[in-house]
Amino acid sequence: MNPSIHQSWKLQLQTEFDSPYFKDLMTFVTNQYAETQCFPPENLIFNAFEKCHFKDLKVVIIGQDPYHNYNQANGLCFSVNDGVKHPPSLINIFKEIETDLGIAYPISGNLERWAEQGVFLLNATLTVRAHEAGSHQKQGWETFTDAVIKTISDKKENVVFLLWGGFAKKKAKLIDVSKHSILESGHPSPLSANRGYWFGNKHFSETNVLLGKLGLVGVVW
Repeated sequence: MNPSIHQSWKLQLQTEFDSPYFKDLMTFVTNQYAETQCFPPENLIFNAFEKCHFKDLKVVIIGQDPYHNYNQANGLCFSVNDGVKHPPSLINIFKEIETDLGIAYPISGNLERWAEQGVFLLNATLTVRAHEAGSHQKQGWETFTDAVIKTISDKKENVVFLLWGGFAKKKAKLIDVSKHSILESGHPSPLSANRGYWFGNKHFSETNVLLGKLGLVGVVW
C-alpha cells in the first residue's frame, strides 16, 4: 500500500515513509483491508492530509480513532459524511459552536469545510476494524502521527492546537509552546461533556481571536 498523500506533506514526511516501522504499518493495513471490513474507505485514510495542505495549516484538532460504523468515517477526525447522523461527540462540538458563536446548528457533519480553511483534523490512529474501537492501535500509527505533530511544531509557527480530552492532552509534549498556542479542555463525548468538562470552553471563538492577533483570517466554523 502506497500512501496517497498531498505533495506538500510528502516533502515533510518522507523520512517517516521510508522508515521500517511505516513499511510494516502499511503491510498491516493492506492485509487488514484485504481480510476484513475496515474504516475509513482505503482511499480516504490520508484524507486529512489531502484536504488541508501543509502550507495552509493554521489549526490542529487531534482525535483518537476513526468512527467504526458503516459510512461514518471519512478520514477527518470527528467528521462524518454528508447525510450521516451526527455521532454524540460531534453533536456536542456543534452545540458548543452554537452557544460560543451564535451559529445555527449545521445540517451536515462533514468537516471538510473546516479542513479547506486550514484546520487539520488528525486522528492519532488513521484506521480501524469495523465495530472494534481501538483495533488498529499500537501498530505504528501513533508513531507516525506523533511525528506529524512534531513536524508541524518544528516547521511551522503560530499554529493553534486544540487538545480535547486526556488522550489529546498527552500530545502537548510534542508541541513547542514558545511558537504555538494550545487550548485544552475535556473531550466532547457525552461522558466528559455532561460532567462539565466540555461546554463553555469557547475554543472556537478563542481560536479566531488568536488567529486574528496574528493577522490571519479566522475559521468559519
